[in-house]
Amino acid sequence: MSEKISTNEAPKPVGLYPHARKVGNLLFLSGVGPRVAGSDTNDSFVPGLELDHNENFKAFDFEAQCRSVFDNVKTILEASGSSWDELVDVTVFLVNMKRDFHTYNRIYAEYFKDNQPCRTTVEINSLPTPIAIELKCIATISE
Repeated sequence: MSEKISTNEAPKPVGLYPHARKVGNLLFLSGVGPRVAGSDTNDSFVPGLELDHNENFKAFDFEAQCRSVFDNVKTILEASGSSWDELVDVTVFLVNMKRDFHTYNRIYAEYFKDNQPCRTTVEINSLPTPIAIELKCIATISE
C-alpha cells in the first residue's frame, strides 16, 4: 500500500500526479523543477528566467534554477516526513549538459557535501516547462 503526498509549500505539479509517494519506509518524489511555490506553469515563476513575447530568453540564470530546485526537493522531503539527509538516489535531468553541468556540479557539491546519495545526470531535449533542470529522487523515511 502506498500513500500520496502533496504540499502547497512546493510548486504545483504540471499534471495529475502527487509530489511524492510513500511505500513502506521509502519515499519516491515525482520530477521536481525550480518553479516557486504558488505558481502553476507560469514562466514568470521560474527563478532566473525571463522570456520575451516570443518565448526567447531575455534573462537566464542557471544557478538560480539549480538552487531553487534543490530547495523545492527539500520542501517536499520535509512535508513528506523525510529530510535532505535521507536522500539515497537522485536522477538529474539537464536540458544543456555542455552549458550547465559545471555550474550544477559545483552547486550540487555545496548541497550534498554531507549526504552523498547515488546520482545519475542525463541530458534531455526538453522539459514540460521552459526550465533547465529537474530532479527525480528517492529517500528513506525514518520511523
